[in-house]
Amino acid sequence: MSRSTSGVRAVCTRKKMSVAFSRARRIEIGLGNLAIRSSCTSPQARLEYLWVREGSVRHMQILPAIDLRGGYCVRLRQGDYGQETIFGDDPAAMAVKWESEGASRLHLVDLDGAKAGRPVNVAAVRAILGAIGIPCQLGGGVRDEATIAAWLEAGVERVIVGTQALKDPAWFRAMIEKYPRQLLLGVDAREGRVATEGWLETSSVDAADLAEQFDDLPLAGVVYTDIARDGTLDGPNLAATEALAVRLKTPVIASGGVGSLLDLTRLAALPIEACIVGRALYDGRFQLSEARNLAGDRS
Repeated sequence: MSRSTSGVRAVCTRKKMSVAFSRARRIEIGLGNLAIRSSCTSPQARLEYLWVREGSVRHMQILPAIDLRGGYCVRLRQGDYGQETIFGDDPAAMAVKWESEGASRLHLVDLDGAKAGRPVNVAAVRAILGAIGIPCQLGGGVRDEATIAAWLEAGVERVIVGTQALKDPAWFRAMIEKYPRQLLLGVDAREGRVATEGWLETSSVDAADLAEQFDDLPLAGVVYTDIARDGTLDGPNLAATEALAVRLKTPVIASGGVGSLLDLTRLAALPIEACIVGRALYDGRFQLSEARNLAGDRS
């Protein structure tokens, strides 16, 4: 089967697919016998079908994101609180929707808490936890052990710590040892440097260096977000994500920039555990079931 458009030529077989782009960039995709529908962000680069080679997918988990601000389900662009889109006024109903569509875990963020340095959207989070049966991971405003313990007791499966891990690495090491496999390190990077305080401040610390400090401990994973890509739908930072995943023994969860199934195809080829998807799902760029099938998410 062959198909040509202006600047794009795609040749697909059941064993592999090779796509030649007009910018002389060639991508080899060999992901199986599963026929899926995919579209690139550019209309000229639309791919009607990908043939996926069975056994090549790394079984990357897809985590729908629910970002909370003022009790609403929102998305920010590049972490800018002034560029907010509201997607719903009932976060619990949104959580039920994602669970009904096959999600096996949700990624929750208390955006107000990230700015305030303490939990803020407590009622909304509790409503979500009470409405669904799948596990949730939660970040935003976690600065002390009391907050960690409170969220775990409330039913959060894994708690994400970012700012305080940078400010007090010794404290975070102690917390990882006290709560093994229950904590995630949130590494939010701006031009490779760690951002803190709800992404409002940028440190001089290299993102990968921070993560490596805790790589010898029973950390549940590292959530890596490239802030410049977050909420843009322009594609994830594949190079930085892969470099971090190769460097660490700890599982890496990618976040930020996914805008198409092709983005997920590229991420699924990396040695990462999961991918967080937000705006692309809310904008209807693809269905959660499509993303799970492509990523080999069998969780």
